[in-house]
Amino acid sequence: MDWTAVVDGYCERLGPGIWAEPTNAVTNLAFLAVAAWLWPNARGVERVLAAILFAIGVGSGLFHTLATRWAGLADTAPILLFILTYIYAANRQYLGWPVWAAAAGTAAFVPYAAVTGWIFAALPGFAVSAPYWPVPLLIALYALGLRRRLPDVSAGLAVGAGTLAVSLVARSADMALCAVFPMGTHFAWHLLNAAMLGWMITVLRRHRLDAQRPRG
Repeated sequence: MDWTAVVDGYCERLGPGIWAEPTNAVTNLAFLAVAAWLWPNARGVERVLAAILFAIGVGSGLFHTLATRWAGLADTAPILLFILTYIYAANRQYLGWPVWAAAAGTAAFVPYAAVTGWIFAALPGFAVSAPYWPVPLLIALYALGLRRRLPDVSAGLAVGAGTLAVSLVARSADMALCAVFPMGTHFAWHLLNAAMLGWMITVLRRHRLDAQRPRG
């Protein structure tokens, strides 16, 4: 595989060049801004997630400026790392699982995503973003499972799942709406994702602070 080959998969990109996707490129600053805003009050795994969020912005920025295959990997790898890290943190902090169980549950994401991604790929309208749709589904399942034991966390996760679903619609509509909206809608995926990922870290932080409050 030629890792330097140019990739053209977005409505806004009409040709080669670093600034061929100006809106898609600039909106990655949202990831950097949210990560920087969260950093001072984050602790432990929250800081790890904030650092990964920053890396998502850098990687996506590289992809939407250089538009090469290696930049595409720099775009998607931090996203996968964020997902796996958050699942592990959720298993530990929300579910209270021991390290081995939390790690096993995190590893289970791989076959889960493969099966559900295949199902989404077969559904009309979902194929474009099929690899991503298993994520809001999983967040919704966590929200459902925690609705009685941790209602605040459950509500926060539900908001995250809903926001991610809306952002996936924007991602999927990009090329479909290209003829009537030449700028495309991928930029909305960036902005909504930055807000959603920041919110998911905030849910973790609020849960940590709530657990630290004295009871009674």
